[in-house]
Amino acid sequence: MKIIIHGGFFSESQTNQEVKKAKQDALAEIVKLGHKYLQTHTAVETVVYTTCLLENCELFNAGTGSQIQSDGKIRLSASLMDGKTMRFSGVINIEDVKNPICIAEKLMPFDDRVLSGNGALAFARENGFKYYNPEIPQRRKEYEKKLSDSVRLGTVGCVALDVYGNLAAATSTGGKGFEIPGRVSDSATTAGNYANALAGVSCTGVGEDIVSGAVASTIVTRVTDGMPLALATEKTLNELKPYDGFAGIIGISATGEIYHADTHPYMVWASYDEKVEVFA
Repeated sequence: MKIIIHGGFFSESQTNQEVKKAKQDALAEIVKLGHKYLQTHTAVETVVYTTCLLENCELFNAGTGSQIQSDGKIRLSASLMDGKTMRFSGVINIEDVKNPICIAEKLMPFDDRVLSGNGALAFARENGFKYYNPEIPQRRKEYEKKLSDSVRLGTVGCVALDVYGNLAAATSTGGKGFEIPGRVSDSATTAGNYANALAGVSCTGVGEDIVSGAVASTIVTRVTDGMPLALATEKTLNELKPYDGFAGIIGISATGEIYHADTHPYMVWASYDEKVEVFA
């Protein structure tokens, strides 16, 4: 049983030791809780649970504390993929909810499993997800000053390998901030979140770059074709270099290989294999 999570990228880590320490502590605690949960739950249940914890932590750009878009509204995206069943579900640009990953989970049994905008919100309300405003004062302050270099850039994600040998991946984002309303990130696509029986991957970074490289699905496909996870990751990220693609990934293979990598410094992450490890 293994688990790895990420909290996106951030720029203040090299100068603001207080924020860095807060993120290290938060990720270490969340990955410990996720690993404990994994002892008695499936990979799918675990990635949803753990991603909820990340969405609820104001240090990260997903759920509570998400970025505000150019029209002053917060829109969230999240997706879930079950490596055993190969079912993918997600919500895109949904407003006024607390945990978009839980709505993605609720969509999993349906034929129409990826919903956007008003349709996603209507589904959420019909299924008991109540109104919630994910805005925090700092986000409003950033928006009013029209900052483009927020300290919480990125997304959150989780990949887990359960006791049955099944893999699952989940990713959630509050967007990049100040984007055009309607912009679609990678987080609710197979470019940013993908799993099958042999590997699971969650991405963070610039959504357009990740989509251009079909990063998550390409890595998993290469593992499926026999390539080790580390090599598949490095080969795929190297293919982003011609356009200076900005991406980070976390992944686990069915053989238990656990890996993380990024194209630019640096992604924040934590894992639990035999012990907790967290970004330095």
